[in-house]
Amino acid sequence: MTWLDEPMVGFDTETTGVSTAHDRIVTAALITRTGSGDPTQRTWLIDPGIPIPERATEVHGISTAHAREHGQSPADALAEIADLLASALGSGVPVVGFNVQYDLSILEAELARNGLPTLSQRLPSGIRPVVDPLVLDRHLDRWRRGKRKLIDMCGTYGVPVVADDLHAADADVLATLDLVRAIAGRYPALGTVPLADLHDQQVEAHRVWATEFSAWLRSKGTVDDLPSPVWPVAPAAVIA
Repeated sequence: MTWLDEPMVGFDTETTGVSTAHDRIVTAALITRTGSGDPTQRTWLIDPGIPIPERATEVHGISTAHAREHGQSPADALAEIADLLASALGSGVPVVGFNVQYDLSILEAELARNGLPTLSQRLPSGIRPVVDPLVLDRHLDRWRRGKRKLIDMCGTYGVPVVADDLHAADADVLATLDLVRAIAGRYPALGTVPLADLHDQQVEAHRVWATEFSAWLRSKGTVDDLPSPVWPVAPAAVIA
């Protein structure tokens, strides 16, 4: 038996934009799965307190009016999400997310904005263990050409998805959990690595990728919005 046969908690958010410091969470999903068994699921619809840009609505389908009418208050929803994540991580259960640095970073910013204890404050030993199939894939198949969005990687690893379902937090989480198992199927040694070691290996793998990619972007004249080499949570920016 490996960690792949034990419980893992998938996490994803949909938001008002791409800034982890300034944007807001609109929907979130936490799905717990043990091995190949049926998952248990929690989802949240949140009134972010600011207008949801049309471009964001086009992605996840949630309008400002719908969120205001049906959404929870941010403080209530965020407290529930943080309680569940901290409980899982504190028990050694891995949190799994695709490009999860974004989701964990915006969650930390949202918790701080609403005067709630952050995951970092709740977990003195660190936000760990975390598993990100995007980080794993970049490391294990470094030179593969092509895009590495969730839908692209599901195609690469043979994970069946309905494209129109993605960009809903719960659908993205289910696809991500399936993707982790598919990657481990292609690279069986992955399942034999203890979770603590796997977490640390991803920290280093992301650092190397972010450093090299930032250097390439600078060579092309891009100096803004460079990826943070710190994983799984980027250093806090100014929160507004």
